[in-house]
Amino acid sequence: MSASQSRSSSLAWGPLLLGGLLVALGDMAFAATLWFGWDGAGMLRLFQTIAVGVLGPASFDGGLNAALLGGALHVFMATAIVLIYALVARRHRGLLDGVWRYGLPYGVVLYLAMNFVVMPLSRVGRSPSFDHPDWIAWSVLAHMLFGVICVVFARRALRR
Repeated sequence: MSASQSRSSSLAWGPLLLGGLLVALGDMAFAATLWFGWDGAGMLRLFQTIAVGVLGPASFDGGLNAALLGGALHVFMATAIVLIYALVARRHRGLLDGVWRYGLPYGVVLYLAMNFVVMPLSRVGRSPSFDHPDWIAWSVLAHMLFGVICVVFARRALRR
C-alpha cells in the first residue's frame, strides 16, 4: 500500500465526533419536539428514557445522574453509527459517492437496527412507538436524515 493510499484510508476523528454529535442533537431535537417537550422536565425524562437501556425502569428514579448517563450513551451510539459507516466505506469507497443515494437507506437500516436489535437486546424491550404508525413514519424519516449526516461526515473523516 502506498503512502497516499494509507492516508486516504485513515480516519480523521474530528469529523466522526462532530457527525456523531450532530446526529445525537438531531435525534434529541426530534424526540423533544414529538414526545418530551423542551422544558427541563421533558429533557430530563428524554435522557432518562435512553438510560433505561442500561438501568431499566430504575432510570426514572435516578434523577440527573441517570439523565447524564442517557446523554452520554446517546452521543456514544450516534458517534458509533457514523464510525460504522466510515469503516465500511473505507473498504467500499463507492459508498462515499452518493450522499443521498446511500444515506437515506442507511438511515432506514439504522431505524431497523435500533428497533429490532439494539432496543430488544437492552432493558428497553419492544418499542412503544409500534403502537403508533404515525410515530413510525416520522421516526423512519428522521433516521433517513441521520443516515445522510453519517455519509457526509464519514466522507470528511476519510478525507475525501
